[in-house]
Amino acid sequence: MTNLTRRSFIKLTGGVAAIGLTSSFAAPSIAGDAKQKVVVVGGGYAGAVAAKYIRMADQNIHVTLIEKDASYYSGPLSNWVIAGFRDLSVQKWEYDGLKKHGVEVVIDTVTGIDAAAKTVATVGGKSFPYDRLVVAPGIDFKEFPGYDAAAQKKIFHAWKAGPETVELHKQLAAMKDGDSFILVVPADPYRCPPGPYERASLVAHYLKKNKPKSKLVILDAKPKFSKQGLFQEGWTKLYGFGTDNSIIKWVSGAEGGKAVRIDANKMAVYTDNNGFEEEHIGGVINLIPPNMAGSIAKVAGLTNEGGWCPVHLNTFESKVHKGIFVIGDASVSGGMPKSGYAANSQAKVVAAAIVAQLNGKEPGEPSYVNTCYSMLSPDYGISVAAVWKFDPADPDKVKEITSGVSAANAPDHVRKQEALYNESWYQSIMSDTFG
Repeated sequence: MTNLTRRSFIKLTGGVAAIGLTSSFAAPSIAGDAKQKVVVVGGGYAGAVAAKYIRMADQNIHVTLIEKDASYYSGPLSNWVIAGFRDLSVQKWEYDGLKKHGVEVVIDTVTGIDAAAKTVATVGGKSFPYDRLVVAPGIDFKEFPGYDAAAQKKIFHAWKAGPETVELHKQLAAMKDGDSFILVVPADPYRCPPGPYERASLVAHYLKKNKPKSKLVILDAKPKFSKQGLFQEGWTKLYGFGTDNSIIKWVSGAEGGKAVRIDANKMAVYTDNNGFEEEHIGGVINLIPPNMAGSIAKVAGLTNEGGWCPVHLNTFESKVHKGIFVIGDASVSGGMPKSGYAANSQAKVVAAAIVAQLNGKEPGEPSYVNTCYSMLSPDYGISVAAVWKFDPADPDKVKEITSGVSAANAPDHVRKQEALYNESWYQSIMSDTFG
């Protein structure tokens, strides 16, 4: 990485852990027989970590995790499944590890949150009281013209890992050699900023090996994207980007790449090109609709006009309802990306804040971390990392302490090493989340 070495990042994030967690996580407190209750809604990167770390900090707090699915499919590395060199089963995680920490895991769907009564209602007819509530619902999608229920059976987003991930791979495998794979990317903000471009890279890798006459077209609502220089450097090397024979074509929002509607029957995407609609026909269309916070956040009145949840960045407590904390992709996170690692970091800060509050203490001023790997082929990885801290002088935006990205023009063995780091990172964070 430039400006931030791997060693210095580990050193910094170790320091952050000490700053954010030591006072609350040093030892369990003694709270007597009457346990205080924390309910966590959502069992992904944010919710599972929050539940686990609250229990690790104070076993006198009763923690209930409510999640609608019995298993969790991880988004990071799911692009590998689409490209055909990873099985979806490797992305599947269970909640047994959380149960071993004493977390009560309830498989049910939350239908309502009563902030005044401090209760959570579910489809199963149960009501769960809480002293503090953590809402980590991930994302849902805004309406997109033409993407109705019928279209969703033919055109997949696969932006939530699971069965759609496999279906998109099947479509790619069945696509005629010579047809185009069209990837539609929304405007910011959305889950995993570099994710669409990793997906494009790995689909291009598949096409290069299996369908050499086909092209991948990225229709992007944005004029630029995360790690753009590194991605395009890799695309040039691996896929001929910038030449007449390029496998990948990127059309930015400034150049007519913003999609305005789709027609699933015609397998067509329509973009706005200087006020005129331009038609793009694909053998496969992968539409990532505009994102918003998971629907329960809106039902609970936690969202703003943009569909996201405003929070106080020192604790991630909701600005709308006191005693409710919103973490992960659903939150307005003050400049942090909507990523699994950022969600993990936020969850630990929230766990520390809740334990402190329930024990009559003031939460400390936190710091946050993120690192994100992207694969351009099975042996070609790049990454970005950053450390932020809460700054009381600017409470609506986290202050960057340091950051770095992979070095440009690095030799092949460095890119391969980063690809190996990616798998190590994945196993480590999943163990931290579900272990």
